[in-house]
Amino acid sequence: MSAARPLITLRAIAVTATLPLLLTACGYGSEAKKEDDKANVAATDGKKLSASEVRIGYFPNLTHATALVGIQEGLIEKELNGTKIKPQTFNAGPSEIEALNGGSLDIGFIGPSPSINGYVKSKGSNLRIISGSASGGVKLVVNPDRIKTLDDLKGKKIATPQKGNTQDVAFLNWISEKGWTVDPESGKGDVSVVRTDNKVTPDAFKQGSIDGAWVPEPTASKLVSDGGSVLLDETALWPEKKFVITNVIVSQKFLKEHPDVVEAVLRGTVKTNDWIHANQDKAKASANAALKALNGKELEGAVIDPAWPSIAITDDPLASTLKTQSDWAVKAKLIEQPDLAGIYDLTLLNKVLKAAGKPEVSDAGLGAK
Repeated sequence: MSAARPLITLRAIAVTATLPLLLTACGYGSEAKKEDDKANVAATDGKKLSASEVRIGYFPNLTHATALVGIQEGLIEKELNGTKIKPQTFNAGPSEIEALNGGSLDIGFIGPSPSINGYVKSKGSNLRIISGSASGGVKLVVNPDRIKTLDDLKGKKIATPQKGNTQDVAFLNWISEKGWTVDPESGKGDVSVVRTDNKVTPDAFKQGSIDGAWVPEPTASKLVSDGGSVLLDETALWPEKKFVITNVIVSQKFLKEHPDVVEAVLRGTVKTNDWIHANQDKAKASANAALKALNGKELEGAVIDPAWPSIAITDDPLASTLKTQSDWAVKAKLIEQPDLAGIYDLTLLNKVLKAAGKPEVSDAGLGAK
């Protein structure tokens, strides 16, 4: 396979002068809609797909922007030729994996750690990673009155979202590389790692019960709006400043029985990612509208404005970084060495990318045989 496809960042790009043309080209004018409809008919030969509905799970979180925007704007359902999307939202990876394994979910947007755990616990029988979705968007935010340098973290209380989750694993690895020790089970050691739900972390920070947090967006920007300071952006620790934060996974049963539906969903996610890339402000507003519908309130400008550009949207699953994250979890003794062979099946994604004139992406040798 060829080199990995470049990330589509959420940073504003210099297309402001041509936004009206871009919006029309992406399906927001009547002529563009007709062209979209023609493309969809061509992609499916005018036939209904093999399932009447597809159940798609995701988090009400900016790192799941592809799902938020793609469903909010109808960009994914446009590709399904009558197959209906049944959306489901989750607040934690384990519950989404449980739904997938239990047969109540077909496709999900989820982080690397639950993807690995779900694959390993089912002995490779229940899921496949079929696409990337997002990279980055994770920061170490601290109380600047208590912590001024990275060395000052020793002896302090730093929150992560959950024991063994993606950010927890990354922080434990960073601590280890500093030469400090922390018990991975209790979180006690040279740094106190306090596992705290992201919904609770801002209040804990304001009350002073934690000194900082290693968290994803928009929690990181919420802490900054409450007086915190970004001490480290995790992208600085990765080669090329890329690491997977959100994957797209599928039930192996659904993939086997309805590959046409999975391919259509992937066409929708690829087109959604292109639309986000071309329409930054509109996409940010769409994601916030989706969050308001799901959570009952939208993010304040002081939170979403800095959070949005720190997340990179990508079709590339960045497979080599998932392997690294797995190695970190093993090193921290949170999991035993897993066999990840077969965790990826990028066949349909690469078919969609090729049809769109885009380069294929790599499974880093972890693809299904």
